Amino acid sequence: MSPPTVALLTPGQRIADAVAAVMGSWTFIIVQSVILCVWTSAHLVGAIRRSDPYPLTVLNLALSFQAAHAAPVIMMSHNRQQDIDREAAENEYRIDVKAELEIELLHEKIDQPREREILKLTEAVRMLTVLLEEPASGARESDAEGGGRS
Repeated sequence: MSPPTVALLTPGQRIADAVAAVMGSWTFIIVQSVILCVWTSAHLVGAIRRSDPYPLTVLNLALSFQAAHAAPVIMMSHNRQQDIDREAAENEYRIDVKAELEIELLHEKIDQPREREILKLTEAVRMLTVLLEEPASGARESDAEGGGRS
């Protein structure tokens, strides 16, 4: 089976994929890191007063909110991708099994003529052995008959 196309995805799946793509990008990580550094520095230096009292309560609240909502959405996207990967792995396994069976069939087809040839060669060797033994046994019989007459 092929992976689902964008047209087949539900709105929730599309949103989950978009959020995971954005939050998993270097652009997001860099921008968020810059914002956190600026926010923290401004409050530690005292440039901004009383908007976020120590220990940066609003920043902690914002980051907690972001983590609480981003993690499940990213997991939804991850689980869907895992299902797609599992289907792809199953399809690859089926293809590998079929290829293995085809290779075994080819081996059998190649082995059959070889086995016939080996049987023919074995028969030829047996026949040659019989032919070579006949004159030798005939000569032994002649020697035995001739030796007894003299």
